[in-house]
Amino acid sequence: MQNATAQVERTGDSASVRRRFAAFGPTYGALTALILLIVFNVLFTPNFAAASNFWNILLQVSTTVLVAVGMTMVIATGGIDLSVGSVMAIASALAATMLDQGVWIAVLAALLVALGVGALGGWLIARFHIQPIIATLALLITGRGVAQVLSQGGQLIPFSNPTFEYLGKGYVGPVPVQVVVMLLVIAAAFVVMRATSFGRYVVATGGNEAAARLAGVKTVRTKIAVYAVSGLLAGLAGLIETARLGASDAAKVGLNIELDAIAAVVVGGTPLTGGRASVIGTLIGALIMQVITTSFNMRLIPFSWSLVLKATIILIAVYIQRSKAV
Repeated sequence: MQNATAQVERTGDSASVRRRFAAFGPTYGALTALILLIVFNVLFTPNFAAASNFWNILLQVSTTVLVAVGMTMVIATGGIDLSVGSVMAIASALAATMLDQGVWIAVLAALLVALGVGALGGWLIARFHIQPIIATLALLITGRGVAQVLSQGGQLIPFSNPTFEYLGKGYVGPVPVQVVVMLLVIAAAFVVMRATSFGRYVVATGGNEAAARLAGVKTVRTKIAVYAVSGLLAGLAGLIETARLGASDAAKVGLNIELDAIAAVVVGGTPLTGGRASVIGTLIGALIMQVITTSFNMRLIPFSWSLVLKATIILIAVYIQRSKAV
């Protein structure tokens, strides 16, 4: 009897190990790819190993990571959010036009509006069962138009406000402020997804919404919440980008960032089918894309070739996830 019990326990342990490897395998694969990319470039790309270059990579990737963290939560529920770039533009235009009323008022208003736009998308999806790609595509188009209206027809809005610009140009010791913000958001999202009931609700909703609802999960609230978080983080990214540039450009801020964010999420190991989320994997995926871009620039290789390589990596990542699912 004891031998049988021990065998059952060993079987359960091995099954647990297999499930854990299945869950984190794509993330480990992405981490391996990132390490290989860095080692290759350190060896063969001149000046790649310079400290200034690594800081530059983190600076360039920070806003993408902020948007991608929110996108990770959305995709974990089985959804998609194409409106994040337009939300960035709205937050940018609103903050720039309200700076005369005070920095904190401008920042708070921009973040609240960004959160509201995200929540609106979640509400349309959860309450009216509109396809996420359709609802957020409508918000993408409308949001970009609203941002241009706020900026008086899409005009460039320059400003000079050291307090606000600190968000995009300041340092905490040797570390840029936007990198600090990125790391804090990553840490908070990791804790939320791994150690809170909300994180479990997000994954359960994406894994099997009907079963989650029967188990008592408020799936409608969960969906609205993740889209609201996505909007909030996109708004924060928009503020950082605006502070870094010292101006708001409603036509260009956040343009096509939704594609970079989705790519980072997928390459990092979060499947588009939902039911699993890897915040750390998303960070790794974003870094992979940025390292490719930086290395191609430093080696004077045409940017178009980096796009081809990125597309290939995305297709491979999606194929691997599909194979595991099957």
